[in-house]
Formats: sequence, structure tokens, C-alpha cells
Amino acid sequence: MSSYTIIYVLPFYLSPTTRPSPSLSRDAPSVIRARIRLVSASVTVSSIVTIYVLSITVTPSAVEIFRLLGWYPIPLPEIAQSLLLTALLFAGPLFEKGVVESGWREWIRGGSLHETLSSWIGWRNFVAGPITEELVFRSLLIPLHLLTSMTPSQIIFLCPLYFGIAHIHHFYEFTLTHPHTPLVPALVRSLIQFGYTTVFGWFATFLFLRSGSVWAAVLAHSFCNWAGLPRVWGKVEGSAIIGPVGKEERQRGKEDEDPVQVADGKLAILWTVAYYALLFLGAGAFHKCLWPLTESRRALVKI
Repeated sequence: MSSYTIIYVLPFYLSPTTRPSPSLSRDAPSVIRARIRLVSASVTVSSIVTIYVLSITVTPSAVEIFRLLGWYPIPLPEIAQSLLLTALLFAGPLFEKGVVESGWREWIRGGSLHETLSSWIGWRNFVAGPITEELVFRSLLIPLHLLTSMTPSQIIFLCPLYFGIAHIHHFYEFTLTHPHTPLVPALVRSLIQFGYTTVFGWFATFLFLRSGSVWAAVLAHSFCNWAGLPRVWGKVEGSAIIGPVGKEERQRGKEDEDPVQVADGKLAILWTVAYYALLFLGAGAFHKCLWPLTESRRALVKI
């Protein structure tokens, strides 16, 4: 089963168009496009293998196989609940992005979403990456592990190691594109990435098993990529517009004169207190709602 990890990652290094070098970053549009094509082919091959194994060991029914893979049916309520659960854990960062940095205006207009997904980096981070990774490391690997003697708890904590290992190659890529970075900081960076991808893998595996839908894990993955790691220290700074600024004032560059605009730093202490309070309360709400919001009659196993 670890061969799926190799099939997913190894093709990146077989072609000069996808292999990173000191002069070619993994964030180059040409590299991203080529890698998306390769992982799409890898996911297709792995899916065919998994479907074949399930068809000869569990059931020949296509509907039942798709259910085990979490592809169909698509339980919209369970997916929405899983996304809400994930958002609770990021209550603090959502406050910082939406209120402190006034991002809520762009969220309402949808402009930032269009701008993000119109770039190849955004498409990789929020669409192609979450879909292909969750298909391989949740949808395809977990049903195969359910055929073994492993318990659900063992699957939740051990299977995500494949997911974490699949990101270790970023250490090699980082040292190539950042040759002047000392080895120890680069290694620490990769270990931290391995740690949080594994922790997220635990959560995503739990979501998949409890909801019976890989799409719940995909949306949670995309959301976490967008939110990033929550701030756990430091002061929250920024400015927030808490009232309307007229078009003429914006054109004249008089935003700073408008009494409803809060300048950077003036509310830094309040922002910081509110952020950490929401981070703490969100974590508590996440813990309390973890089981109720993942309850589903389509669950693959009882946990």
C-alpha cells in the first residue's frame, strides 16, 4: 500500500519538466501544470487497482464500491457539518483574516476566491492538491486497510503516516531552491511540515470514516490549506474598517481621515485578546462537536 505513495510522488522526479532544480521552482506554472497531469494519471492508475481489489474481495457492485471509496452518494449535510467543524478550529484565524484584515468584504464579493483560483499556485493548493491527495490517501488507501485486521483506531493513526511521508520530498526541493539556507533550519521546516500533515491526516481519516464521504475530507483539506497554521503566539496587528468609506473619499486618498477607520496598532491589544479567546473557544467547541457533527448513517465503520 505504500506503493501508492511512491506512485504519487516518484513521477515528479522522472521528467525535467517536473523535477525541481536550483533554477526551477516547484511553484513555476509550467511545473505545476505538468505535475497536475502526472498526479491525475497516478490517481487514475491507483483507482483502477483499488476498484479491482474491492471487486474481487468485497463486492462486484459498482455502487457499493463507490460507497466504500466515499465517492457516491454525495451527502451534502455531512459535508457541510464537516466544514463547519473544521472552521470551529480556525475561529481565531478567521477573525484575524475577516475582521482584523477586513477580508470579509472580499469574501462577500467573492473576488479573492476568483483571484486565488485563477493562479496555478491557487489551483494546486486549493483544488488539485486536496482532491488528488484525499483520493489517494483517504479514498483509496483506507478501504484497503479496512480489509485487514487493523482496528479503526489503528487506521486513523497509522494510515496518515503515508500522507506525511509523501511531503518529506519537499525538504529536497527546498534545499535545491534555497541553497543558502542552513541544513538544520531546512530540516526543522520539513519535520514541522511532516508533523502537521500527519496531524491533519488523523483528522481527515476520522472525517472520512465517520462521514463516509471523501468530499468532506477534500473540503476540509482545501480549507486548512487556505487558513494555514493558526498563530499560537505574538500580537495580532492590522486595521479594520468598521464602517463605509465613500467612493469619493477613496479616490481622494482620504481613508485615513474617515473616523470609522481604525488605524494599525490602536486596537492591537483588543485584537490580540479577541483572537486568542476565539482560538481557545473554537478549540473547545471543536472538541465538543467532534462526534455530533461527524455523525452519519453512511459511516464506513463505527468508531
